Amino acid sequence: MAKEYDGMKQWAIGPFNPMEPQEKRKDSNKRHESLDWLDKQERNSVIFVSFGTTTSLCDEEIKVLAIGLEKSCQKFVWVLRDADKGDVFTSEVRKAQLPEGYEERIKERGIIVRDWAPQLEILAHSSTGGFMSHCGWNSCMESMSFGVPIAAWPMHSDQPRNSQLVTKYLKIGLIVRPWTCRDEVVTSEIVENAVKTLMASSEGTEMRKRAADLRNAIKNSTDGGINRAEMDSFIAHITC
Repeated sequence: MAKEYDGMKQWAIGPFNPMEPQEKRKDSNKRHESLDWLDKQERNSVIFVSFGTTTSLCDEEIKVLAIGLEKSCQKFVWVLRDADKGDVFTSEVRKAQLPEGYEERIKERGIIVRDWAPQLEILAHSSTGGFMSHCGWNSCMESMSFGVPIAAWPMHSDQPRNSQLVTKYLKIGLIVRPWTCRDEVVTSEIVENAVKTLMASSEGTEMRKRAADLRNAIKNSTDGGINRAEMDSFIAHITC
């Protein structure tokens, strides 16, 4: 970037999200129920599914996602909140409909959160082994900071580019729906296969190893590493 802008000084500072989230005590009434459920699961056995606050899934996408998660036979925490019930860019509000009897069938393997969920704490939990995400930048940074590989399902804005960084360059994730197929509704089989690959295959295990290495590199950069050096350089520049 410095070359592109005729030597203009650039600083790379971050991440700004907490590296060690302050989780509520296990005996606290304010602790989110999803964390209590995660405490009972095996290490790296749960995929966290959340598409942020500016993404709206259509009824058919919600259906195929539900079926794909069920058929994968993997454990999951699925945040199906207001962002998934209506278009935040309009006044439309609708109720997300799951297949009949769905929550009863999956109650031993998954939970569905219909309001706010503590994303940082869920990603930091030892039972969380994958993250199905729209690849918004905050979600990407938080997932990388806690060493969780990503099943990328980009929807708009910077998300397609972020998904390429995660899958093609860092190799800590896989694509659920390619951006070139953004006008198509994925099938439940695609969702099922993506979840199985991420959570229950040697390929997914390798992604988790690379994600863990990246987490360590990020942590080291904030603990007196390159991030500290960049910040000191920036401060020296503006105060000299």
